[in-house]
This record gives sequence, structure tokens and C-alpha cells, in this order.
Amino acid sequence: MASTFTKEHSLELDGPTPTPNPQSTVEDHGLEAFKDVTFGSIAGIIGKFIEYPFDTIKVRLQCQPHPPIFAGPLDCFRQSLLSPEGGFKSLYRGISTPLLGAAVETSSLFFSYRIAQSAVQNSIPTLPQGKGEKLPLRALIACGAISGAVTSLLLTPIELIKCKMQYPVSSSSLTTPIPRGSISVIASVFRQHGILGFWRGQFGTLIRETGGSAAWFGSYEGVLIGLRRFLSSSSAQLPTGHRGNGYATSPLHHQLLAGASAGIAYNFAFFPADTIKARMQTEELSSSTSSSQSTSRPHTTFWKSGVELWRQQGLKGLYRGCGITVARSAPSSAVIFTLYEGLREWAG
Repeated sequence: MASTFTKEHSLELDGPTPTPNPQSTVEDHGLEAFKDVTFGSIAGIIGKFIEYPFDTIKVRLQCQPHPPIFAGPLDCFRQSLLSPEGGFKSLYRGISTPLLGAAVETSSLFFSYRIAQSAVQNSIPTLPQGKGEKLPLRALIACGAISGAVTSLLLTPIELIKCKMQYPVSSSSLTTPIPRGSISVIASVFRQHGILGFWRGQFGTLIRETGGSAAWFGSYEGVLIGLRRFLSSSSAQLPTGHRGNGYATSPLHHQLLAGASAGIAYNFAFFPADTIKARMQTEELSSSTSSSQSTSRPHTTFWKSGVELWRQQGLKGLYRGCGITVARSAPSSAVIFTLYEGLREWAG
């Protein structure tokens, strides 16, 4: 993605180099930030519409009690369609909060990724310098990790609300009433746990986003670099179109392939951390649907929750729902990257 966030001057001026205008520089940074936020939000929202039903199935598989109530993704999908709430309404329950989360997450990732590249480039003199220089892949991976760490702070509260709303609840098994609307869930969390309660599961989100974003951006950049090297070493002609930032535009099928690879790498690499986080964020709902558990059970830590899941279900439990997550993340991520790149090219 480095090609998306740097500028290259293709014209050489005669005579003395003009002194940069500070006001113009500030305006340029502001415009780039506006593009990151706007185009990232649009791409994230559209990608979320595509993947949300599959994400609901994933959360339900991750958070089901032991022994499991779903035989697998297809069985979970079938039971969701046959639920009294109504098939697709059940699968799209609580989508308003995730749409906000998708806009925040994607725009934050692209924005902080660009800022991280500039910071890394300016702080390490041995790296290629200049606005038109691309950072090496290892530096881009590090920038992706920084971007994910920043984004995790914004994402944890949104995902906590999402997971609580996606959790499957049978009204006949409730021992305590459970709020279903997003406003009701937010009020319930604040009333019971205060403002810090919205960051329950932050450690799991931090692990997933830091490692996953490094894999996300790294895979995208790596696949594009590999494809470009392959084309340059063969008789195939490199693309001649250019983005507004001066770099050759990758063909659409290259962007789709790189985006799909990024989505797979992001979700598979740190999926167990996401599973543990989801269970931590819904443990109150789990205990509320079981009369044999006390609703006043103290919160478990990330480590204790992971150990408990390992003892109950082993490695399979940590990766429960991974298959459907990887399957939905490939097209979703391909759309996000391709749409974002297309909007950046259109805007110049």
C-alpha cells in the first residue's frame, strides 16, 4: 500500500529549489488525511455489508457453550435461518454498530498506516528517503503493526457491542433479561461496568490487530511487489496508467488477488486471540443463558479464558469458525483494497 500513500515528483525545475510553503504542506497533509478517512470509511462499510452474515456465524460458533450447540458453520447458518426472529434479520442483527466500526477501523488503518510510514522514514536515515521512495517490505510490515495497535483502541468498544448483539439467545433459557438493541447494550455495559467496561477484551484486540494488520498490509504489499517483479522479469508489459501520486496503477485483478491474500493472512494468523476476545466479551450472556452458572461470576482474564477454552475444546476450539471467517474475508478484503485504491486514483 506504500504506493497509495507517497508522492513522486516527475518534473525537475530549473534554477534554485523553491522554499516549501508551510501552509501548503499543512493543507496537503489535511487533504491526504481527508482522503484516508473518507475513502477508507466507504470501502469499510461496503466490505462489512458483504461479510456481516458470515461474521455473525463466526461469533456464534466462537461463543457457543460446551458441549457445542452447532455442528458447524452450515448447521449454525441453518438454525439462524430457521430462528423465530427471522432468517436474514437474525444474521444481520446489530449491523448498525459494525457499520460504524467498519468505517472507523478501515479509515483508521489506512490513515495511521500512512502516518507510520512517514514517521518511520523520517526517524531511520538508512531507509530510502524522499517523498517518492518506497519503503522496504519489512518496514511496511512494521508500519502495518503500528497501524493495528492504534486502531485496536478505537475498535474494542465497537466490537464488544457487536459481539453482545450477535450472541444467540433463546428466550426460553434466559435467567436474566438481556438487552438486544445497540443503545440498550451500551447502557447496560456502562451501568454495570462503567466507561472502562467498553474496553473489555482490549488485550485480545491488540494482539489480533497488531499482528493481523502487519499480515494484512504486508501480504497486500508483498503480493503486489511479487507480481510486479514477475511481470518485469517476463515479456509481459507493465501497466502504464498512473495514480495521482505518480506510481503505476496495478491491474484490477492484481489488486483483487493481493486484497484477498491480505484478508486470509489477517484472519488466520491471529484467529485464536479473536476467539478468546469474543468469549470474554460475551461471557455474561453465556452465563445468563445457563441456569447452572452464576451471573455474578467474576470476569476472567485473557490468559485464563484461553486456558479454559484450550482445556475444554483444544486447538479446534481456538480455531472454531476460522474456516468461514477466512472464506468471507477474502472477497471482503479484496473489495476494500480495490475500492480504496480506485477512489484514491479517481481523486488524484
